[in-house]
Amino acid sequence: MSSTPTSSELASEEAAARVREAVAAVSATAVPSLRACLDLAKAHQRAGDHARAAQWALAATDAGDDFAGWLGASRVWERARPHLPAAARRARVAVLGSYTTTQFTSLLPLACARAGADVEVYECGYGLYRIEVLDPASGLRAFAPDVVVLAVHEGEVDLPESSDDPEAAVEAELARWTSLWEQVRAATGARIVQHNVVVPAEVPLGHLAARVPGSRHAMLQRFNQRLGELAASEAGRGVSVVDCERLAGAVGKRAWTDPRYHHAAKQAVALGSVALLARHTAAVVGAQLGLARKCLVLDLDGTLWGGVLGEVGPHGIAVGAGPVGEAYSAFQRHVLALKAKGVVLAVCSKNDEALVREAFEQNPDVLISLDDVAVLKASWEDKPSAVRSIAATLGIGEDALVFVDDNPAEREAVRELVPAVDVVPLPADPSGYVRALADYPFFETDAVTAEDAARTEQYRARAAVAAQQEAAGSLDDFLAGLDMHAEVADLSPENAPRVAQLIGKTNQFNLTTRRHSLADVEAFAADPAWTAQVVRLRDRFADHGVVGVLLARCEDGADGRVVDVDTWLLSCRVIGRTLEDEMLRVLVERAGALGCARVRGTYAPTAKNSQVAGLYERLGFLPRGADEDGTTRWELPLPARVETPGHIAVSVAAPVPARRGGGTEHEDAHEGAHEDEQGTRRTVEVAK
Repeated sequence: MSSTPTSSELASEEAAARVREAVAAVSATAVPSLRACLDLAKAHQRAGDHARAAQWALAATDAGDDFAGWLGASRVWERARPHLPAAARRARVAVLGSYTTTQFTSLLPLACARAGADVEVYECGYGLYRIEVLDPASGLRAFAPDVVVLAVHEGEVDLPESSDDPEAAVEAELARWTSLWEQVRAATGARIVQHNVVVPAEVPLGHLAARVPGSRHAMLQRFNQRLGELAASEAGRGVSVVDCERLAGAVGKRAWTDPRYHHAAKQAVALGSVALLARHTAAVVGAQLGLARKCLVLDLDGTLWGGVLGEVGPHGIAVGAGPVGEAYSAFQRHVLALKAKGVVLAVCSKNDEALVREAFEQNPDVLISLDDVAVLKASWEDKPSAVRSIAATLGIGEDALVFVDDNPAEREAVRELVPAVDVVPLPADPSGYVRALADYPFFETDAVTAEDAARTEQYRARAAVAAQQEAAGSLDDFLAGLDMHAEVADLSPENAPRVAQLIGKTNQFNLTTRRHSLADVEAFAADPAWTAQVVRLRDRFADHGVVGVLLARCEDGADGRVVDVDTWLLSCRVIGRTLEDEMLRVLVERAGALGCARVRGTYAPTAKNSQVAGLYERLGFLPRGADEDGTTRWELPLPARVETPGHIAVSVAAPVPARRGGGTEHEDAHEGAHEDEQGTRRTVEVAK
């Protein structure tokens, strides 16, 4: 005879039943609603599955902008938060507002979690942001933020209703804001996210305002434009802008602001728009923290063009002509615009590869070429396996991928089996594809560099390298056959943005994962105590651009001078090439020239950099202690012999710094070390 179920067993069965009901509701639609996602998150939480609860709470943020729904998802996520693995990034974010930001700050942690960052948020009092910045005893100073969000509204911009000299009026007001940026940097050292202002829809001059440069309406537009320009200039180093004017235009300015809340509670953003603002602010914060997604993985049939290629042939697909064809062409143009800013393109299609290549090469209406695609996966392999293979071929994490497919079943398979990949749902009508992809915010970037523009070529080269590696008889044969050349330069105004970008986003080969801003990098360049290596690499397949950074500081100690490695990283594109050996050779050479007795290094473990845990030991460093969190310290006594495999021809463009006090005792040891184009095995000995 079966025993009577206990109350806990009944509660467990009830929770499981609720999960099944919520799953059924979500599965009934191609794009789950916010309410369905939230119900499933709550059901998983009641069942004790914190990981699934958090997953669906974050999914709710993609499903709509309802404030109450977001608030419910935020509560679920906060309860699950202590039980979750450490996030890729942690940061302290201060929100300084000219209006009531309580609702905004309540949603920002959830929005940042969706972007991949675990943040602690500080909110200043209403309208007190300038006082908080200037007061040495303020809560802001005690909080010590990594990022400061300046959440301001149009009413805070001190411009008259009209001006006889609008340019001077705008520049004078901008000077107030750039001065605030300087004050924030001086007080906190934080990066800055500046909200620009929403120009009111209510214009006393009506359409005449567009013809009157001195109207407040026209001056506010000019203010926003110049604010963005200054954020991209020297005055705005470390400053990013959230384009609130664009967001308000997308939803309608009368939906962005609700006068009732503004007059009653000094809330400049309507409740229905707060979630949208939180999402896009989190995307910009994530970009500053190096969390932007890198690769767009595209299906073909029904996604990049209309029709089934295998049935209609390369010239029968819908693209270019007619309403449907024009919709697919518009989508392709948008995809190419993403590529131009550095997003890598990959194709994942259940199709015959020869037929796919024929469509790309022979149909003139297909705007995307095979040269635009870093990896082409056209086969009958299941989509989750193919997506994993694309990540492996490119040498990037699955959490760097975004998958776009018109088929709901394929989207769900990838979402379920490769959960780190973001999946963008497409509407049934291809005319909505551009908006669906444009609404996805996590391709946001902090800057666009020359390396970004050439990224697809670099990743195509990586795929070619992977193919050569499979064909090589040995690792030495493979590396020798790459014909690699490295150029080592010092920090400069030209390479500083790329260096800051790499510091912000590199995870795998990164010994300390210290996230220095562009302002920090520029300060290092100006400080003679710092020595730097900015390394470019090219091989027979491509010029990979700047892929390596080593920043070290020379210090005087009780037992002699030491060069301490603050930052050492390599782009994932060149891991395994032995470039780190060459960088150590240059560092040891420079340390000797500076009269250093030893090189000191630190390894600080993260969720993603375990592959370099043994680097210092492999390179001959001696252990010098460890902390409870797994951080280890290492030293390499000088003089030291550094052997390199010799697969890379290295030229050092910047001169090695002279030893303090002068002298030439190292010249013999250094001779020939700066320029070695032979690629042979070599040993450099640095005398003390």
